[in-house]
Amino acid sequence: MFLETKAKFDEIFQNRLEADQIREYFLELYNRGETASEFAGAASSMRDYVIPLPIDEELRKKSIDIVGTGGDKSYSFNISTTVSILLASAGCYVAKHGNRSVTSKSGSADMLEALGINLNISLEDSAKMLKDTGFAFMFAANHHPAMKYITPVRKTIDHRTIMNIIGPLCSPAGVEKIVLGVYSKEFINKIATALDMLDCKRAMVVASKDGMDEISISDITYASTLNNGKLNEFEINPENYGLKLASKDDIVGEGPKENALITKNILEGKELGAKLDIVLLNAAAALFVDEKARDIKEGIEIARDAIFSGKSKKKLEEIISFSKRLNS
Repeated sequence: MFLETKAKFDEIFQNRLEADQIREYFLELYNRGETASEFAGAASSMRDYVIPLPIDEELRKKSIDIVGTGGDKSYSFNISTTVSILLASAGCYVAKHGNRSVTSKSGSADMLEALGINLNISLEDSAKMLKDTGFAFMFAANHHPAMKYITPVRKTIDHRTIMNIIGPLCSPAGVEKIVLGVYSKEFINKIATALDMLDCKRAMVVASKDGMDEISISDITYASTLNNGKLNEFEINPENYGLKLASKDDIVGEGPKENALITKNILEGKELGAKLDIVLLNAAAALFVDEKARDIKEGIEIARDAIFSGKSKKKLEEIISFSKRLNS
């Protein structure tokens, strides 16, 4: 199914199918349920039409992304984006793939701009920002021009399509390491298998029992790691790491300004409780995938130290300052 799906998506991205044909195909996939091979084939095609982030091979291999498929309707603050900046302060190179708000009150781009980070920069400057600060934001719209043939079709469908799932598999930085959140357990092993088919080296795919596309602080989270072709399924219970379970209401966000303040307070060590804890958990998973931590327990310790030593506050200030010096 990999080659057949890739060929079909090549037709779509080359504008060789009519809108109603694309719509019918997406509905067919949704109604019977996509396979790992179909996810991989679609993503492989989409990768062929991406405008890549212009980074060298050494930086590409060092880079990691932490991203969710969205659609969980949790209305949380921008957890993975907060984690991305925290990771950069812990020595990671985070190529964050994201967009403006679609289903939430504040997309990653909206929140980053509210923090004062200049996103109106060239791809070359984004690459320089990643190399020099350890963080870069890749605006999906700037890297996937062929999506213009699909976007009008997606607007006519009132539920998720295969595109919601494959977007996070198509990093313009070509990362080989990723933490990827999905909103339902049924997708975990399919996505992990698809990542393996796409030559991803290390990954963790997560979906919480309470329906988040993140590692939850309110319930257990189902996870599967990919390590050079080997899959391992397990569960993450916050209580096993000394963290208290909290209500999902405790991590709800608002608009970009409110979410930016939450992120700033977390990175400056002013925010305690559930919001801090969910960031620590998700950062720990990424530190493990990036081989900066031996396990989640050590990852939590590294992330906590980055915050309370002042490193994450300093990194946020550095990223804001660096972005503002770049030519718009």
